Amino acid sequence: MPSATSDTSATPDTPSAASPFSAVIRAATRAQHQEAHDSTFMDDLLGGRLGVDAYARYTEQLWFVYRALEEGAHLLADDSVAAPFTRTELLRVASLEQDLDHLLGEGWKDRATALPATARYAARVAEVAREWPAGYVAHHYTRYLGDLSGGQVVRGVAEKTWGFARKGDGVRFYVFEGIDNPAAFKREYRELLDGLAVDDLEKQRVVEECRTAFALNIAVFRELGDAFPLSA
Repeated sequence: MPSATSDTSATPDTPSAASPFSAVIRAATRAQHQEAHDSTFMDDLLGGRLGVDAYARYTEQLWFVYRALEEGAHLLADDSVAAPFTRTELLRVASLEQDLDHLLGEGWKDRATALPATARYAARVAEVAREWPAGYVAHHYTRYLGDLSGGQVVRGVAEKTWGFARKGDGVRFYVFEGIDNPAAFKREYRELLDGLAVDDLEKQRVVEECRTAFALNIAVFRELGDAFPLSA
């Protein structure tokens, strides 16, 4: 199954020095993509073996991360490196909040709690948004393109398993209403990555930050798996 956190487009395993930067990133994070794909929590969730409470808790964790991302986008609205990536069509917080209204009911914001791994993830996003725009791009890419790609698998499973209306409350996070052609949008986004206006040393730092983003996300999956173990 696709991970919910990866741009899954095909790419060479070992891109050459002349490879587009987006291909370099995808190749460099391939092993972590597989690790996320194989996480116990996502495997159980996408396999329909967990209840809607696990899905709701996962959605709640996404809310914390995306709030940090979209607060960062506001901070970087005029930044020459990061601003081209912060497309309004991608904004997810409002949709997450609609889903959580449906999943958790009135007053959920007062009860919402971030797992320790989620808190670290959101804090890192906020840190790079304040201090390192190119590092913010690494997190923006791994999350938004991931949920635009593999996230559609999660939506389909949620609709089938828990009876959510197709593209309705509970799965609105995965419905990118402003993007009519996801494949074309992803191509345009990867072209922005390929043209990232930084030098080669900074690009290598961005690659490492993409790995960090995957590691932070995998840690969230691990803690969710601890919180929702399957009954023996």
